[in-house]
Amino acid sequence: MGVEVSDVEFVKARTDKREYRGIVLPNALEVLLISDPETDKAAASMDVRVGSFCDPEGLEGLAHFLEHMLFYASEKYPEEESYGKYITEHGGSTNATTSSESTNFYFDVNVDCSEEALDRFAQFFNKPLMSADATLREIKAVDSENKKNLLSDSCRMIQLEKHLSSKDHPYHKFSTGNWETLEIKPKEKGLDIRLELIKFYEESYSANLMHLVVYGKESLDNLQSLVESKFSDIRNIGREHFQFLGQPYSSEHLQILVKAVPITEGDVLRIKWQITPTLRYYKEGPCNYLSHLIGHEGEGSLFYVLKKLGWALSLVAGEAGANFEYSFFFVSIGLTDAGHEHIEDIIGLLFKYIRLLQNSRFPEWIFNEISAISKTQFHYQDKVPPISYVVSIASCMQFFPPEDWLVGGSLLSKFVPSRIQMILDELTPSKVRIFWESKKFDGSANLVEPWYGTPYSVEKVTPSMFQQWIEKAPNENLHLPKPNVFIPTDLTIKLVQEKVKVPIMLRKSSFSRLWYKPDTMFLTPKAYIIIDFNCPLANHTPDQEILTSLYVRLLLDYLNAFAYDADIAGLSYSIQQTVTGFQVRVAGFNDKLKILLDDIISQIEKFEVKLDRFSVLKESMTKEYQNYKFIQPCSQASYNCSMILEDQMWPWVENFEALSHLEADHLSEFAPKLLLRTFLEFYVAGNIEQSEAESIVKHIEDTLFNAPNSLCKPLFPSQYMSRRAVMLEKGLKYYHQTEGSNQKDENSALIQYIQTHQENVKLNVRLHLFSFVASQPAFHQLRTVEQLGYIVYLSTRNDYGVRGLEFVIQSTLKDPRHLDTRVDAFLTMFEKKIYEMPDAEFKVEALKKLTKEEFIDYFNQYIKVDAPKRKTLSVQVYGRNHYEEYKKIIQEEQSPKTYRIKDIFSFRRSRPLFSWSKGGSSHMEL
Repeated sequence: MGVEVSDVEFVKARTDKREYRGIVLPNALEVLLISDPETDKAAASMDVRVGSFCDPEGLEGLAHFLEHMLFYASEKYPEEESYGKYITEHGGSTNATTSSESTNFYFDVNVDCSEEALDRFAQFFNKPLMSADATLREIKAVDSENKKNLLSDSCRMIQLEKHLSSKDHPYHKFSTGNWETLEIKPKEKGLDIRLELIKFYEESYSANLMHLVVYGKESLDNLQSLVESKFSDIRNIGREHFQFLGQPYSSEHLQILVKAVPITEGDVLRIKWQITPTLRYYKEGPCNYLSHLIGHEGEGSLFYVLKKLGWALSLVAGEAGANFEYSFFFVSIGLTDAGHEHIEDIIGLLFKYIRLLQNSRFPEWIFNEISAISKTQFHYQDKVPPISYVVSIASCMQFFPPEDWLVGGSLLSKFVPSRIQMILDELTPSKVRIFWESKKFDGSANLVEPWYGTPYSVEKVTPSMFQQWIEKAPNENLHLPKPNVFIPTDLTIKLVQEKVKVPIMLRKSSFSRLWYKPDTMFLTPKAYIIIDFNCPLANHTPDQEILTSLYVRLLLDYLNAFAYDADIAGLSYSIQQTVTGFQVRVAGFNDKLKILLDDIISQIEKFEVKLDRFSVLKESMTKEYQNYKFIQPCSQASYNCSMILEDQMWPWVENFEALSHLEADHLSEFAPKLLLRTFLEFYVAGNIEQSEAESIVKHIEDTLFNAPNSLCKPLFPSQYMSRRAVMLEKGLKYYHQTEGSNQKDENSALIQYIQTHQENVKLNVRLHLFSFVASQPAFHQLRTVEQLGYIVYLSTRNDYGVRGLEFVIQSTLKDPRHLDTRVDAFLTMFEKKIYEMPDAEFKVEALKKLTKEEFIDYFNQYIKVDAPKRKTLSVQVYGRNHYEEYKKIIQEEQSPKTYRIKDIFSFRRSRPLFSWSKGGSSHMEL
């Protein structure tokens, strides 16, 4: 049997110049080939229709464990982790994910290395090796991954929902796996987990259950030859597709109200229904229609009303968990404290809105809007990285016919009201499940979910109770949205006379500076505008930093109802606090972009503090600060590192204290002062003409600076700001050691930071090259071989133009001091490998002027243990498993050439600062 070449015509975007071909290999493996002559990366994704639902009974997490093990070695490439090493050393990345019904493996790599990368990748599915030693080590890695998630509220609530489902349905299972399920319990049953793993692989992984996408620079014919030669030997055992019939929820799991205790502050209400799966109706999109309306945030929407009442912070609605057998429709609402007291009213209002939809007769113009938006966004989509593209398509291949592999269910073309009615009829009190998360339930929850230990309680709710809630809910003006004014109609590509390759400064005044870059490459009807508001009063004290944050949050809050339509029509926007003020970003289809930008500037110009919204946002911000103590230890270490290195960074405890005493009057007084002196830095790019860019800037200047009662004035020369980094001392190793902020977290963390140099192009290249060549060996040694923890990586760091390296490790097994010694040991070991590295590895086009000797010299001066210019900071966070070690360490005397940082602020004041650098982030030069 030969290769079957599909003659299907793929639905593809109008702007997509790539070529596609579908083939079926003799072993029944379905493949999509993508030829892109412009790409600099090759990529591939294999989606295997075997997931955690396929775990054998009593071996929870086996499919996920197998995903880990396939990365190790193969008969053809027996060296452990040689696949990952090859990919990383050739400019690529690799990963995999296990879901309920499939496992997806993927990678990208430099285009000139695609053939060998594909050959190595193919061995996952051909003849992998699973040694006993590797098996034990990777069980520990899976267990470490699970421990990392134990205090994650999202993981805890997902498992609680699964726990409250039918035990005879695989949805009920625990899917991650841990030491107990993969080591202890199998041994108690007399099972060899490695043999069970091999058996599971041999009985489940079959070519006819696989879909492959390969993306490359080569022609389709050459890609086909590559795929045929690499993947035709994958076994096809004729495995029938796994089927999981029936519904996850039986009658006992419906009409329930579950009160659960989360780890973090912040109440959430989730309402969920079991519905008919809509995958078969993907061109009709009944759930798209309903989620568009129930999840709408404009005037008259459910969220608009809940927000006006002061009960909700967010609302999301849509379909989830979809397959051909079952699906869910959900509404998730972030609650305020007041909302917590009005749960029955909130649920009543939701069902009132559903009743409104029942009576609406489903206007066709709403479907036409949704369809028009989906078509425009599809045909003018941004070109995503090849690795993301192949993963997306490989996942679609399992569910959609070949002609729709590229589009999936994103294009709606058939308006069928009866399908919408079918789903809406299922959103009833008799099929509902309600999950309500709040720390206020602590102490009253009488049950515990077994895998994550989440406390919860269950109450039955009846249709009559729902009817009472509907009747007593407030009489608010709920109505359908108005037509969307932001849907683009002019998609003309504007001609650019001069081919500008880099941003140019078009305009400069005492108020602003404009950088401009027209689109000469992508030729899409989109534009991108950034405005940096540089405000000297934004961050000089904790009070000012908090007030600026509240100002930004209120701006976004006021914009939401009007700008929501822009967002769903393909015009994204954001307002973010920065170290020198705040930044406005607007991006998307340029046709209506100016309407959105004008409204944002208008909100800034007429800003006022509304007491009710201030109170809600202050409450939300307070909970965010209260939740700081629950961040991952590695994130806490990163924060501590920034506190030590970055001048004028305020500690969260001081910000939190400032927040507690700041009120609406303070913000009303501060807001005009914030913008009293400011300088605007504009960056305008895309499908915008030069004159249009200048006109936008002139209009904003006139609004903010030149009006009769103008809000802003130019900065004084002395007010132009720059942020600077702390200079560490050569030959000295600094330590900062602290306990983890969450006393329940077993994880500890280390960041070993090596400060190398200030902004310098040649030295930057050497630093990034070291990170590039050392990242995979560091991961292999510290995570795979030594099993120090699940989170292990090496990366570069940039603090206001001061460059460095950082090793990051999070571990339940070893304390941070031990982790620190292992990093030093790795660097000592790696030194030898640098000298042994073949000269050919340095002949990379981008680095052709860098010699191996220069690279080694850089390592010897800045990075090598005991290097003369080495400046090291070891930031250590001690989790619950290592509190005793922490108590001992802080009592010890300092060793020679070390310095223990006990007070960060005294240390910062005692150290010199680097000069301001043009290469640093958040800088401004006039």
